Amino acid sequence: MKKQNEVKPNIFGVRHFSPAGAHYVRNYLDEIQPKIVLIEGPSDFNELISEITGKNIVPPIAVMAYTLEAPIQTIVYPFAEFSPEYQAILWAKENGAECRFCDLPSSIFLGIESVKKNLDENPEGNLNTYIYRKINEYSEDSDDEVFWERVVEQASDHKAYRSGARDYGKHLRELTLSNTVSDAKNIIRESYMCKVVSDVCKEGYKMAEIAMVVGAFHVEGIESGKLILTEKEIKKLPKLESKKTLMPYSYYKLSTYSNYGAGNKAPGYYEFLWNGLEKEDPFFATYMYLSKIAEYQRENGNMVSSAQIIEAVHLATSLANLHDGKIPTLKDIKDAAITCMAHGSYSELVLAMANVEVGKKIGSIPKEAIQTSIQSDFYNLLKELKLEKYRSLTATEIKLDLREKLRVQSEKLAFMDLERSFFFHKLRVLNISFAKLIGNRQENTTWAEEWILQWKPETEIEIVETILKGDTIEFATAFELMQRIEGAKTLSEMAEIVKDAFYCGMPKALEKAFQALQNFITGDVPIDEIAKTMSTLSLMLRYGDIRKLDTKVLIPILEQLFLRVCLILPSESFCDNNAAVELAKSIIIMHTIVENHDFLDRERWYLLLLEISKRDDLNTKISGLAMAILLEAGKIDNEILGKEVEKRLSKGVPADLGATWFEGLSMKNHYTLIARLGLWEKLQNYVSNLDEEEFKRALLFLRRAFADFTSNEKHDIAENIAEIWGLNKNDVSAVINDDLGENEKEIIAGLEEFDFDDI
Repeated sequence: MKKQNEVKPNIFGVRHFSPAGAHYVRNYLDEIQPKIVLIEGPSDFNELISEITGKNIVPPIAVMAYTLEAPIQTIVYPFAEFSPEYQAILWAKENGAECRFCDLPSSIFLGIESVKKNLDENPEGNLNTYIYRKINEYSEDSDDEVFWERVVEQASDHKAYRSGARDYGKHLRELTLSNTVSDAKNIIRESYMCKVVSDVCKEGYKMAEIAMVVGAFHVEGIESGKLILTEKEIKKLPKLESKKTLMPYSYYKLSTYSNYGAGNKAPGYYEFLWNGLEKEDPFFATYMYLSKIAEYQRENGNMVSSAQIIEAVHLATSLANLHDGKIPTLKDIKDAAITCMAHGSYSELVLAMANVEVGKKIGSIPKEAIQTSIQSDFYNLLKELKLEKYRSLTATEIKLDLREKLRVQSEKLAFMDLERSFFFHKLRVLNISFAKLIGNRQENTTWAEEWILQWKPETEIEIVETILKGDTIEFATAFELMQRIEGAKTLSEMAEIVKDAFYCGMPKALEKAFQALQNFITGDVPIDEIAKTMSTLSLMLRYGDIRKLDTKVLIPILEQLFLRVCLILPSESFCDNNAAVELAKSIIIMHTIVENHDFLDRERWYLLLLEISKRDDLNTKISGLAMAILLEAGKIDNEILGKEVEKRLSKGVPADLGATWFEGLSMKNHYTLIARLGLWEKLQNYVSNLDEEEFKRALLFLRRAFADFTSNEKHDIAENIAEIWGLNKNDVSAVINDDLGENEKEIIAGLEEFDFDDI
């Protein structure tokens, strides 16, 4: 690095989202009339300046740089209308001055960030916490935001603002001297900015003709002119190849996140400040904030009178006077609103304040300013599918009817909802968060879908990040599905890929996924994997031809998997109780599938369940479940059930085996069991004949069996018991439905730890 000369450029230090800075920087530039304006920001953003100042641009907007290799890394530079940098760029255009960005190129920023991540360090995050904690300690209000607003944001003119911001930045620098990593990065950045100044001078500009608009932190570093980065040193800095794009931004994003580390907590309020400065009305923000709070409260059924607003204005002004100020800060206004509009209760206004302070503003950019093909494709699809109105920060529900509309004039309109569904599912597969599926509220309505649509700035980043997968949403989805096909490890995982290709309306991808699925079937597949796979394929078949894709090819696959289940289910049922829990889930899934599809051999399935229900060598929970399914389907009568109950709940059968059988029997239609009084007579005889230790053993399993019965079902059971014992049914119901006492809970807890192996 070489030394700078003693002559300095005209530097205006700012905070990145400062209405006063945005207003006064224009006054400053009017006064000095520079021929070139240098703006803090990556120097390779210069090519976007003409687009940033385009007549169809509506802030907030942002420039995003992103790497070209996975994993994609990004940096985002947002601009609001009240950004000093944005207003300086506009001033340069309006006054015919040259304008350039003067910070490190985005490729170097990304390279430095990548090195920091590899070192697993986050020094700046910890440093910022420390710095603002110290400012809070110095501030009378114990809040760095309020401190900035009272001391700098309310400056009387551009000279006062420039002086205050410079001093603020100077003190920030003093607090960072102990941090080597952050200090080194800032030295490199400021040395690069000094190099840009030097290069501009070599072009023929005089120092007096140069104006710089940079963060207040950097003013002293640039003014010192100690070091200038050389070309040789720049080449040694870490770099990641990158591209840039312009994107819409939002006040919500500005309020919560910022790659600057300088996000504005209340952009909606700060827009009021900006408008007040432009109107030369210092109390404009106070009036607007309180009026908007009142408006929000009234819209939500909480009345606020005009008198309360006036009182709040007076109180806010008085609070400002107590702090030797004339103009209320946001803190003063909020305190006044709470006192005058909510009787001192912050909770009454918290939603209104959040709504007004943050705001719902979203910027916009013309299509010609979009830099990536996939962004263009996304926005074209929004327009084509008539979804542009849903590009809002407010989450909006949209209901789709996938059936063909017969009363419309064009095929495009006839299948509009179906095409929307394809689009939304592609976004889901690509993890683009604009659309979120919430299912449908009409059971078995396979032609209906419900989605929640919500646009966020993160959505734009997610879209750009998919550029490595394809130039359009369609190509990117196809690439993603192929990647998943190649990486699939299980049959059920492969079935999900088939389903996604189906939902996305992509026949070529569906064909490839289907071929891969067939290859998986030839291997040794666990029964739970088979059940999950069949469930996925079954759901696709139930859609019929609603998605205009051939699903009949799935039938042979389902038949093949069904046959395999029939062959292995008896041996799988020879298992312990832990395995039986998962197996029971698979059997219930399988039964649902068999009931939904006539092409599956239903009679074979019932015969298989009958075999399992009667066998004594299998897990009794599975045997009980098989009996329950047959009972629900009307495939066994009371005589067969009675014989099985006598066998399973007899004195010679170990208590835990009898109880687990009843647990399995209770897993299906409860009312089918409740309606059979004879079953409860046999169960009561069984329990009554158990000795104390056997009763303890049975109690755990029986308690688990009854856990899923509703209060009404327990009441019906109570009627059966009352009839058997000759008791009052209401008294029995009260006992059964009553919560356990503390002593009873302790007894049950003790049983959970009981060692049955010692019996």
